[in-house]
Amino acid sequence: MKEVTLKTLEQTDNVSLYSICFDGNALSEYEAFVQKFKDDATLNIDYKKIILALEKIVAVGAFERFFRPEGKMNDRVAALSIDSRKLRLYCLRISDQILIVGNGGLKSTRTYEENTELSGYVMDLQEFDKLLAEAQKEGSITIEKNVITGIEGKVFQLS
Repeated sequence: MKEVTLKTLEQTDNVSLYSICFDGNALSEYEAFVQKFKDDATLNIDYKKIILALEKIVAVGAFERFFRPEGKMNDRVAALSIDSRKLRLYCLRISDQILIVGNGGLKSTRTYEENTELSGYVMDLQEFDKLLAEAQKEGSITIEKNVITGIEGKVFQLS
């Protein structure tokens, strides 16, 4: 079992950016991604494209055109749609106004399923997506426009 919390990264009128944190870790999955790749010279162009894409999303909204569906038909897992063959950043696109940014890495295989690390990031987001939907159904959290209310201090259990 892994304990997961949601951390607010940025909130604007257009969009709220969240990321997941595991087992009380102060560093979110997105921040771990940044730490991993910000000084990697070989992936610098891809990394900068991802950061620029996120800045644009914060400015205008998390519109569908910025993402490529990555998970299964019934989940909200997506990758940032940047012109990159190498680096992937996985997200949960909840709406045009709410984006949960996960982790990512080097895509060295044809599909994320063939890569243990990437597959793990996607599966964590898929499971978190289910738990978030359940919490919304039972009313312990609500999603209004660009805010998830009731998320502060809420701990989810990932198996």
